[in-house]
Amino acid sequence: MDTKNVVAAISLSAAVIVLYSLFFLPEPIQKSENLSEKEKIENNSDTPSLNQKKEIVKISRNDAINQNNRVNFENENIRGSISLNGAVIDDLTFKQYNTELESNKNVVLLNPRNVEEGYFIESGFVTSDKNIDIPSSDTVWSLDGNNKLTEQNPIKISWTNDQGITFIKEISLDNQFLFTINQRVINSTDKKFDFYSYGQIIRNKIPEGLSNFYILHEGLLAALDGDLIEEDYDDIKDQKFTKSAKKGWFGIGDKYWISSIIPPRDKEFKITFDYKDKFRANYISTEPIELASNSSIEDEMQIIIAAKRVDVVDGYAEQLNIDKFDLVIDWGFLYFITKPLFYGIDYFFKLLGNYGLAIIAITICIRLAFFPLANFSFRSMAKMKALQPEMVRLKELHKNDKMKLQQEMMALYKKEKVNPMSGCLPILVQIPVFFALYKVLFVTIEMRQMPFYGWIHDLSERDPTSLFNLFGLLPYDVPSFLVIGAWPVAMGVSMWVQQKLNPAPTDAMQARIFQFFPLFLTVILAPFPSGLVIYWTVNNILTMAQQIFIMKRTTVKTVT
Repeated sequence: MDTKNVVAAISLSAAVIVLYSLFFLPEPIQKSENLSEKEKIENNSDTPSLNQKKEIVKISRNDAINQNNRVNFENENIRGSISLNGAVIDDLTFKQYNTELESNKNVVLLNPRNVEEGYFIESGFVTSDKNIDIPSSDTVWSLDGNNKLTEQNPIKISWTNDQGITFIKEISLDNQFLFTINQRVINSTDKKFDFYSYGQIIRNKIPEGLSNFYILHEGLLAALDGDLIEEDYDDIKDQKFTKSAKKGWFGIGDKYWISSIIPPRDKEFKITFDYKDKFRANYISTEPIELASNSSIEDEMQIIIAAKRVDVVDGYAEQLNIDKFDLVIDWGFLYFITKPLFYGIDYFFKLLGNYGLAIIAITICIRLAFFPLANFSFRSMAKMKALQPEMVRLKELHKNDKMKLQQEMMALYKKEKVNPMSGCLPILVQIPVFFALYKVLFVTIEMRQMPFYGWIHDLSERDPTSLFNLFGLLPYDVPSFLVIGAWPVAMGVSMWVQQKLNPAPTDAMQARIFQFFPLFLTVILAPFPSGLVIYWTVNNILTMAQQIFIMKRTTVKTVT
């Protein structure tokens, strides 16, 4: 690998990414300032508002949960409860995931509204008729039948106002993360009414531990009529987003978790993302549903509150026919590389039982896939190295005539059939793969807290050891910027050895600068996920083996 080519390739890749973001990313959908009459109705007080009647009281999570009567739910993956005050899903814990590697505390996602970290989902019907009582956040629903929601046992809750209108919710839960809510309104009067269905996700504040990293979207997102919309929390604070659609979904996504709503099918709805003391993502049907006298209406919505496991997300996308739902996992603009790369790693994980070994196996596969290209490049580089003495002689001979030097060098390249730029080819191929692997390690929950052998307990985190305390042999900790682990050091050493196999720059100053390049990359890559550093180290070793083999078989007859 020619070190000069590495620098050129990295610079070129950065330029491509910047140019892509400037010129090719889709334009954000504009928020219209001119609202139609229908939109004015949808934005009026009939739509559930973030301005709740109750002030948020900073009480503990346990106290908030114990304030209200609840219906518990549980399956193999989640547990929690639904508050009968407001019929709100506001308590959910992931049973299979812990907050920290060494902790037994499960990840909690949803919290009641009167907790500082309030995060909850509610649904129902609203009407533009101010004289009709509809359920609110204070409404106490009655439980009919089962007192626990499970995979086998759905629940039914209801509330009847003083005007003879009954609201019913039948809620079911599958064996993973899907809630299905069938909502009905029964009219026992001689009058008719118009209702709009709605569903919304509310989050009191930006979550702690937000990655806030450019390669990952965390915040509000939706796929509406085939368009993917991603809005950061700060974007929504500045300006709300609204769009009508006939199909799609919306939600709030964290790095590893998603809360999402799929509105009723085959009915037009409007999505709104806004911020008024709290973040809100909601839908409301744009066409009223007429409730005739002595009759009933109903619709069905689906709620997925999930860990972003690829098999789960893809399974729901296929099973429920949810367009672009797989993009709740932020695969990025290299989707066509990133997702197949994940499937390859996951295949080897199932085969070998360890994601570190799977990364090594996929590295070998990548090397094999690009073996012909690398062969061509390394043959050219071997010839370049063999031509170094002649190139130095020409430089000395024509040191005062740069044009003549260039002509002689080009003639030498042509005579020996050497392309000085061929060393860039493997690097240009590796850069997107390197970035895609980084993305896979960074965004997929499958890699979270997955160990390798020895001291690597989490492949998605940096190597925890440090050269500056002899990798833990000396009894003191070092500052985070000095945490340069054993695997980054091994990567740097392999890069230094590999550098010795390549043609050295003919310029003395360049040669001295490039001597420090392995050290520079070691420091730069030390904070990266250890799985990525393992990939790069193994890739260097395989590259060296291939390069040594080719160099021994490559000779240059002409050196005059």
